[in-house]
Amino acid sequence: MPDHRGPAREHSARREPLSPVTIYFALLRAVNLPGYKQVAMAELRDLLAKLGFADVRSLLQSGNLAFRGKARASAPLERLLEAEAAKRLALETEFFVRTAEEWKEVIADNPFPKEAQRDPGHLVALFLKGTADTEHVKALQVAIKGREIVRGEGRQAYIFYPDGIGRSRLTPTLIEKKLATRATGRNWNTVLKIGALIEQ
Repeated sequence: MPDHRGPAREHSARREPLSPVTIYFALLRAVNLPGYKQVAMAELRDLLAKLGFADVRSLLQSGNLAFRGKARASAPLERLLEAEAAKRLALETEFFVRTAEEWKEVIADNPFPKEAQRDPGHLVALFLKGTADTEHVKALQVAIKGREIVRGEGRQAYIFYPDGIGRSRLTPTLIEKKLATRATGRNWNTVLKIGALIEQ
């Protein structure tokens, strides 16, 4: 007898679209200073792994993390990491999150390329919670008492300390006050090393 069932059909479970995976960098503010906000990098790596992030890596003891996760806005991700660090590690601090693409832009947009080549240890990239608008950057520039040079735009600012960072009167407290936002800084050597984590 002829078969009237027609051609066989393949049946498969409905597949949900895959969420894009993004490489993130997270910087912690003011951790592992002498006697202040001590945390082991292994604890931070374990925290992010338990939160479902993959390929978690750390660099140095100043709180620099690289990891992979579903694409999401940085602000809610920062709030998640801050809340979980406080709850699970009793660590009260700010996280500053950037994607790998944003990190490349930080490097490409550096307004001090000659200083970065000649004296990278005295060039600092500041990562901001808010944005560095023209008015606040000018206020910071006016407050400078030494030979420091400041440039800023968006969620980054750059400071070159020709006479060294340790003796500068341009303190983190003054910087945050004039820029009207919280910040964390990394010298240029560290910025490049963090960026290289995505190649490992």
